[in-house]
Amino acid sequence: MNVRAQDFDLEALYPRVSRVIPRIEWSAYAPDIEAILRLKRERDAVVLAHNYMTPEIYHCVADVVGDSLALAKAATKIEARVVVMAGVHFMAETAKLMNPEKVVLIPDTRAGCSLATSIAAEDVRSLRRRHPGVPVVAYVNTTAAVKAEVDICCTSANARAVVESLGAPRVIMLPDKFLAANVAKTTEVEIIAWDGACEVHEGFSAGDVRELRSVYPDAVVLAHPECPPEVVAAADFSGSTAQMSAFVAERRPRRALLLTECSMGDNIAGENPEVEFLRPCGLCPHMKRITLPAIRRALETMTTAVEIDPAVATRARRAVERMTAL
Repeated sequence: MNVRAQDFDLEALYPRVSRVIPRIEWSAYAPDIEAILRLKRERDAVVLAHNYMTPEIYHCVADVVGDSLALAKAATKIEARVVVMAGVHFMAETAKLMNPEKVVLIPDTRAGCSLATSIAAEDVRSLRRRHPGVPVVAYVNTTAAVKAEVDICCTSANARAVVESLGAPRVIMLPDKFLAANVAKTTEVEIIAWDGACEVHEGFSAGDVRELRSVYPDAVVLAHPECPPEVVAAADFSGSTAQMSAFVAERRPRRALLLTECSMGDNIAGENPEVEFLRPCGLCPHMKRITLPAIRRALETMTTAVEIDPAVATRARRAVERMTAL
C-alpha cells in the first residue's frame, strides 16, 4: 500500500481512524501529525510503517505500510533522501541494507525484538560447525550481523517458499522455533530450528481459541505463524499480517479474532467497518516505543541514524536480496 499521507489535510485523515480514535482524542494527535507531514516535505523523507504501528501512525503519517516482506521490498524502491522506520530496530537495519546511501532513522533505539536478541552471529557460526553443508535461513527478525552469516532471509509470508527454494533435504531455520515448526508441517524438508520465540505470539494458547469460540461460535480465527503450532492448528487461517489483512478483506467475516499484535486489528478495522474484531491480542512493548512524538523528534533532529559496518552490510544485503528476488 502506497499512500502519500501529506497529500491529505487533517480533517480528511480523521475518517481513517474514527472507529478506533474518538473525536475528543484526535485533537491530541493533530499537532504531531501536522508537524510530521510538514517535516517530511522539508526533509525529503518517507515513513515506512509496520502493520503493528498504532492507527494514528499507520493511517495518518505513513507513506508505505505492510508486513516485513512488503517493507523490505519497498525499501528497494525508495526515492526520498530520508527513510523513517516506524517499526523495530531490525527493520530499520534492513531498510539501511537496501538503501546504503540514504539516511535511515529509527525514532527510538530501544525498539528491539525478542527474536532478534535470541541469537547472535557466533550462534550461527556454531550451527554451521555442527551441521556442515546445511543451508541456513534467517527470519528477517534478526540483526544485520546474523543476516551476514546466513544464506538467505525469509519472512512469515514466504518462509516455506524460501526453504524449498534451496533444494536441500535439510535446512537450518532461525531464530523462531514456532515459525520453524509450522513450516515443517507443510514441507518435506527437514527443519533444524533455533530456540527463539516472539514474546507476543508465544503467549497465545489453544485454550484462548476454545474459550473465544465458546462465546463467539461464528468468529473466524486467524493466527500468525509465530504462534505455537497447537494455536495455528486450532485457527481457521494462519498467515503473515499482510495475509491476514487480505483474508479479512476478501472473506468479510462477521467477526474476526486476530491472534497477533493488538494494533493489527485496530488498523484493519478502519478498512473493514462491517467486521467486528475481537480480543485477545498482545501488545508488543517494542513496537509501542514508536510514537508520533518520537517520529516528529526523529525528523526534527535527524536522529537516530542507523549505521552498519560495510563488511557486515555487504553480506547481509546479499541474504535479503536473495529473498526479495524469489
